[in-house]
Amino acid sequence: MQKRVINILSLIIFGFTLLLGACRTSKSVVNKTDEAKITDTTISTVYTDTIKQIELRNTTTEKVKHKTTRDYYNNAFIELERMLEGNKQLSFKRAVFLTENAYFEDSLDYGNFNLRIQSLAEICAVWMKSNKLINYNQSDSSMIQRNGAIFTLMKDTIYLVDNFPFHTPFQYDFNDFLGEENWSNQFVTKLLFTSSGNCHSLPYLYKILANEINTEAYLSLAPNHIYLKHRSKEWGWYNTELTSGEFPTDAWIKASGYITIDAIRSGIYMDTLGQKESVALCVYDLAKGYLAQTDNYLDGLVLNCCDLVLKHHPTNINAIILKAETLRKQFEHFKLNNHQEKAQKVFVEMQQLYVKGLEMGYREMPKKMYLAWLSSINEQKEKYVNSEINSTFKTK
Repeated sequence: MQKRVINILSLIIFGFTLLLGACRTSKSVVNKTDEAKITDTTISTVYTDTIKQIELRNTTTEKVKHKTTRDYYNNAFIELERMLEGNKQLSFKRAVFLTENAYFEDSLDYGNFNLRIQSLAEICAVWMKSNKLINYNQSDSSMIQRNGAIFTLMKDTIYLVDNFPFHTPFQYDFNDFLGEENWSNQFVTKLLFTSSGNCHSLPYLYKILANEINTEAYLSLAPNHIYLKHRSKEWGWYNTELTSGEFPTDAWIKASGYITIDAIRSGIYMDTLGQKESVALCVYDLAKGYLAQTDNYLDGLVLNCCDLVLKHHPTNINAIILKAETLRKQFEHFKLNNHQEKAQKVFVEMQQLYVKGLEMGYREMPKKMYLAWLSSINEQKEKYVNSEINSTFKTK
């Protein structure tokens, strides 16, 4: 039997920070005899939580000094619009990168970002060679196993050689989990570098990896929250919650997540987002990043983003509310500057959007309530876990 040799550089790159506090006592093992195409990759960015600027390693590209923040966001918007309008292939991975790269003023490198994603996908492929499904024999078992590989990568420790932790799980970062202090705390690039993320970056990375290894995973919205939905021939629809690393039932999400019957009926929450709707969600992220950096509600970019989202995902409640809030800011500005006609026009549209949101079942979930809900996910697992899926996906 040939013994695999993993060089130290690969271990450092793939492990990033070896945060062992959230590791399970069980071990997900990759057979030493399996061959894998593990390559040395790196991300050229060093992320810090204390500053919004990103420092670069080993890059020679200089930023064009005359570009403005609006220019970076415009360029990202144009490419995202081309995807949604069918003039460019839809790519959720590329869409996520574009929104984060605009925030960092084109300082990120897509090649390095892509290599990092590929390296994680390769770990999933190696894991699948040595780990079979438990208690599942349906015709879609290959797809279920792929989802199991991603789940293991995200929430478990993978051992490769003599119980050496080759990859450790991504953890939930409760610090600034809504990106209010620093919007980039929501980013996949931050998750990749620090191995910690939140209910924005964790499901985004899962979705990217699902696309990479050709399995189905759908983003789904809840108040202040994103999780994943999947379809199985044996279980039907089921949910993956990366905050806790569990599989909650629909009933629990509905009962505990501040979700009304009208919100489910209208499709603003607990529905599945296809590829186009997922890319549209990135356009919403682009608008939020622009506001975080400029606080500019007046120049039209935020409204353009909201309109593009709603054109391709009319029930995106986040975009509906953001557009209403943007118009409210414009109304206050116009009223203050005695532009009564403009103020009245935006007021009417603003009011219509707020009413629409309420009719669709939207209710604002207070931050304290959301934080309490996050805590309950870890403290009340026995109340909502789907034990059948648990026994299939989790290693013993």
